[in-house]
Amino acid sequence: MIVSHDGFNRVDAWRSIIVVPLSTSPKQRRRGPTAIVVAKGTAGLRQDSIALCHQVTTIDRSKLTDQIGELPATSMRRVGEGLRAALALE
Repeated sequence: MIVSHDGFNRVDAWRSIIVVPLSTSPKQRRRGPTAIVVAKGTAGLRQDSIALCHQVTTIDRSKLTDQIGELPATSMRRVGEGLRAALALE
């Protein structure tokens, strides 16, 4: 899931995109406030997934292929809360 600012994402020269990986493993739900459940069907997801906010990382934009969807604002707020907890931003 891409979480970097759209301003960076739109600049082709900016090669790195900030992402939060998703997992479909039910075990990941036990990770606490940095593991955010994203329900099947949300943004085109085929399975219930967990956003692993404690594993935020960057990838080269060339690794991105197709956009499968866009999270609704409520889900993005929950992911934001997970990122704030993981990065001690409160």
